[in-house]
Order: sequence, then structure tokens, then C-alpha cells
Amino acid sequence: MNLDSHISEARSHGLQTASGGVQHPRLKLHRAFSSIYLSAPRDLVVYLPPDFGRNPEQTYPVLFLHDGQNLFDPTTSFIPGQTWQVRESADAAIEAHEVTPLIIVGIYNAGDRRIAEYTHECDWERGGGHADEYGLMLTRELIPFIAARYPIRLEREQTAIGGSSLGGLVSLFLGLRHPAIFGKLAILSPSVWWNNRSILGYLNERAAEIWERPRTWLDVGDREGGRTLKDAEMLARRLKANGWSTPETLHFERVRGGAHDEPSWARRVRPMLRYLFPEAN
Repeated sequence: MNLDSHISEARSHGLQTASGGVQHPRLKLHRAFSSIYLSAPRDLVVYLPPDFGRNPEQTYPVLFLHDGQNLFDPTTSFIPGQTWQVRESADAAIEAHEVTPLIIVGIYNAGDRRIAEYTHECDWERGGGHADEYGLMLTRELIPFIAARYPIRLEREQTAIGGSSLGGLVSLFLGLRHPAIFGKLAILSPSVWWNNRSILGYLNERAAEIWERPRTWLDVGDREGGRTLKDAEMLARRLKANGWSTPETLHFERVRGGAHDEPSWARRVRPMLRYLFPEAN
């Protein structure tokens, strides 16, 4: 089934949309999105840019972000009151003409299924290894569902995926696994350590098969611990060795004072958006 067929099918998915519970009229909540590939449904929250609706013909790039409950709403975040402040940062960057208007889709994690869905291989001690199924949910069900309801652009260079920690790991994996779909990656504080850094080997295997390198934002805070910092720097070197060798394909940032938490990631949202979706001159 091609993408157009998936979009047509998604129009009759039957999910309900509500604007309540996210505390802003340009945040749209879709409850209990279900998948044939995954056992647990999850909510979605969709950010619409300030100019949304002014021009009926306008279409928008799209960014899919994991751990959606931590992005916008302080009542659903892992640490109550602490979010990525994605709406505030995106609004400010768009209104300052730093970032092209875009749609952002926050995908809630599935609680105790988070580790399984965000990891590409099974670790003998921690389990996991269901990122492939999570990727099928994204590419075959979620993207068509969003495209059937919002005017997103589907070209790879207009489609991004991102997250932090294990969300950063799965974003890298899915960017490598589906390079024809995701042309931009946001990898914040990635959990490179998973299963003895096996993502580095996967990167080596897949790089030769990717015809065009995704534009990639990679960062790590210098207060995230020695292993996380060292692993992110190792990943940056491995990306450069595999063809992410220009400023147009890779931006690696060691964030001074950055920790492994929502307030730190919130401070990185605006520069990340500025790099991935700069406003055209």
C-alpha cells in the first residue's frame, strides 16, 4: 500500500479530536491513537503555527517528536510543571522570522512500553527491541492520519523526527531505517549506550545505503554525565566519518550547563528548530 492509500484509509480512522486539556487553541489533542503494530494506544498533540488558517492553500513542514506528554502540557509531563515549552519556543522563533512556520506532532509515550518501543535491539538485561514496529506505526499509520487532517508537506526534506534520551536514540534509528521519509533529525542527549552502543554499528551498516544524508541536529549537555557526553561525541565523530561532513548535514553542539532534563531540552528547542527549519530568505 502506498502513502496515498494510507492517507485515504486514515480519513476513516474514527478518532476524536479535542482542544481541551492542552490549554491553548492552537494545540489539538487526539486521544487514544491505536495501531495494529503496537499493543498500547497513545495520545497525540498537534501544534499549529501562528499563521495557521489564514491561507487555505498553505502547507507546512512537519516535525514528529517523541515523549509528547513532556512537550507542551505541565500537567502531563514526567516532572509536573516542567515541559520542553515547544509551543512558546516555536511561536517565538516563527514570529521572529528565524524559523519557517511548521506543524509539530507530539507522540505520547506508552508508559511501561516506552523502553521497548524506543529501542532498536533487545538488550539481554533490559529487554526492548521494538523500534521497528514503532516505526511502522509512524510511517504507515500516524503520518497518513496527520496528513488526512492537517496540510503537511510529505517530501522527505520537509519531514523531521526528534526526541531526547531514548527518544533521541529511536529518532536516529528511524532516520537511518526510513531515510526516504525522514530528511531531518533532532537528536538531543541520545542514549547511545543502549545494548553496548549497538546503534553505532547500525549506523555503519546503513550509511552506505542512504543516498542523501538527513540534516541532523545532535546535542549533549556538559552536565549529563561523562558517559553520555563521551557517547554523543563518539556518535558525532561516527556520523562525520559516514558522510555527515558538512554544516548542512550535521550540527553537533556541546551545551554548556546542559543537564538531562526537560528545562535543559526546552532551552535547545529554538536553536534546534532554527537549524532544521530556517526561514527561507
